[in-house]
Amino acid sequence: MQMTAISSINDNGLQLMHHLPSSVSNHTMASQQRIILKQNDEKIVDVWKNDLEEAFKKIRKLVTQYNYVAMDTEFPGVCCRPMGEFKSTNDFQYQCMKCNVDVLKVIQIGLTFMDKNGRTPSPTCTFQFNFHFNLNEDMYASDSIDLLQNSGILFAKHSTEGIDPCDFAEILLGSGLILMDNVYWLSFHSSYDFSYLLHLLIVRNLPDSEMRFHEYLNTYFPKIYDVKYLMKSCKQLKGGLQEIADQLEIIRIGQQHQAGSDSLVTGQVFFKMRELFFENLIDEEKYLNHLYGLGGCYQNGKLVSSDSNGAFDRNTATCTSSPGTNPSN
Repeated sequence: MQMTAISSINDNGLQLMHHLPSSVSNHTMASQQRIILKQNDEKIVDVWKNDLEEAFKKIRKLVTQYNYVAMDTEFPGVCCRPMGEFKSTNDFQYQCMKCNVDVLKVIQIGLTFMDKNGRTPSPTCTFQFNFHFNLNEDMYASDSIDLLQNSGILFAKHSTEGIDPCDFAEILLGSGLILMDNVYWLSFHSSYDFSYLLHLLIVRNLPDSEMRFHEYLNTYFPKIYDVKYLMKSCKQLKGGLQEIADQLEIIRIGQQHQAGSDSLVTGQVFFKMRELFFENLIDEEKYLNHLYGLGGCYQNGKLVSSDSNGAFDRNTATCTSSPGTNPSN
């Protein structure tokens, strides 16, 4: 008997093959594919200003069991360059990040919830928060906005139905996600991601020094794993988030360069890496709270100064962004 193969994606992002007799009608196969697409669509939900409180009601219940939170942001690129004297390349990069985050607005934040084994709740595991952003009023880098528009972000809707950042921050503070030692935050090349999130929470400009920034960060987010930093011990893995996912045979759900889908892939990559390269046990002292893209404020699990890390040549230094709006993501 001839067989026809169709595929689906399980809760962990792995592709499953189903073999059906060729006599099964095209109509039946199409119906099954629609069911799969519907299940995948339900995994990621868009949250706008009118849905904000309802989304966090669900999140408060989820986080008690699903306390690994993968996070990604989309933001309008890098528009500013700091002026003045800088102690080191690390100091320059931090000041570049600070001056951009202080004046720009976050566009999306994606949060994906997983348990300690990487399992996700059903049907929804990912919340994509869409913030108010007006292309006629807000500052942005054109290439970043072009990328986000091509990825399906609806800027017209963001300008009318986007979430007020202050409303989001107020609800987030009481959600059980912040200031909690039992919540693990997962990210990929996340210095800008956490900077935007911290900027919302403290309702003021980022601290002047990277050391002080890490002190704030460690207070609000006591446990962070940056997947890009973990890759330092995984020599076989190279590239951006999508390249790593491809190497690990993780099938993306949703649209690349949208915060919800990227956060889901980030979580899946973390748990796959933990299994394959760390024997399901990551040394917290060695890897916890290192943000890829910032200087060495955390070394061997301890907070230290990064002011002396390397010589600085301001004639050749350039501001670098996280992969939130970079095609390598």
